[in-house]
Amino acid sequence: MNAVQDARPQYLAALDQLAQLVGAVAPADLDRPTPCEEYTLRQLLNHVVGGVHRFAYMGEGGHAQDVVAAVEDPSDDGWAAALDRARTRVTAAWSDDAKLGRPTFAPWGEVPGAIAVGGYVMELVTHSWDIATALDNGFALDDDLARTALAVAELVLPPESRVAGTPFGPVQPVADDADVHARLAAWMGRKA
Repeated sequence: MNAVQDARPQYLAALDQLAQLVGAVAPADLDRPTPCEEYTLRQLLNHVVGGVHRFAYMGEGGHAQDVVAAVEDPSDDGWAAALDRARTRVTAAWSDDAKLGRPTFAPWGEVPGAIAVGGYVMELVTHSWDIATALDNGFALDDDLARTALAVAELVLPPESRVAGTPFGPVQPVADDADVHARLAAWMGRKA
């Protein structure tokens, strides 16, 4: 990803997609397993909403390591509102174009803001696949967002970077005719 590229429109579109998915989550769904084997759907929502707040904090000038990517769980039917609050905060935090070129302290180190935005597009789109897979309700994920996320992932997470302790498993095999969502999931170490 080019450091001057502005991926904020894709990030906002990924937030829109995530909001639609979260809006479809019923309280009875919260204990479902997810492709993130360490997370139930409730735990994954907590991580994702917390990650949006963490990304907002980074846009506000904070260091990602200062905060965990988690929130206090809302009521079982409060996840959409919790995401909406995080969305409002992150949109304001990254509204200034100048932040794209400023040093930003992401979980993986200091990078220009534009690179951090790309990384968080990858994060949201991947976790949207995880949520859609857990819900198994036929939600149609956005192909263009998945292509963007896969391009970022291939650039910043080469197979040789998958060492013990990183949150991404080895790249998984995928059929030659797999769609872009399955290819993204496989690249991120998910077994599609």
